[in-house]
Amino acid sequence: ECDGGGDDSSRSSDSTERSTGGGGSSATLVATGQLGDVMRESTRIAQTVARRVLRDVEPQNAFLDHASLHMHVPEGATPKDGPSAGIAMVTSLLSIALDRPVRKHLAMTGEVSLTGLVLPIGGVKEKTVAAQRAGVKHIILPFANQRDFMELPENLREGLEVHFVRTFTDVYHVALDYGSSADESEAS
Repeated sequence: ECDGGGDDSSRSSDSTERSTGGGGSSATLVATGQLGDVMRESTRIAQTVARRVLRDVEPQNAFLDHASLHMHVPEGATPKDGPSAGIAMVTSLLSIALDRPVRKHLAMTGEVSLTGLVLPIGGVKEKTVAAQRAGVKHIILPFANQRDFMELPENLREGLEVHFVRTFTDVYHVALDYGSSADESEAS
């Protein structure tokens, strides 16, 4: 969950109001939930990467430079202390800043570096099984995990359109910049 907080110019992920800034002179990002140090670091990296990507795709949009945001990772069975939610965090921040929904039926996993590289993760089998059970149609995995995915039994891979990514720019094109193709209807 990622929610814009603070003043009227901030927005939550379900808001339809468009804003290019406001909320004071400096951005804040509060991370809550059952998070370890690695996950807290991932939220800070996600904010940095999201700001850079936003400047590239909408240079006039200063939302992430001024918004007060609150990112909450709901409590699960175990504390979360892995970096593999990095690309999902960046995607959620950009979705709010761009006021653009993420492609429907999409799951993603991958650590993101400060330079926007998508780094490999563990647990490809478990994450693929979870995606299948959730009815996911598209899954984004780090390119470095392609072999791990291809070694899975066919029944775990079938029905999934897998997008192997090297950089966050690749993630952006799959998750948020699906253009005027048939995929556009998936966001509505």
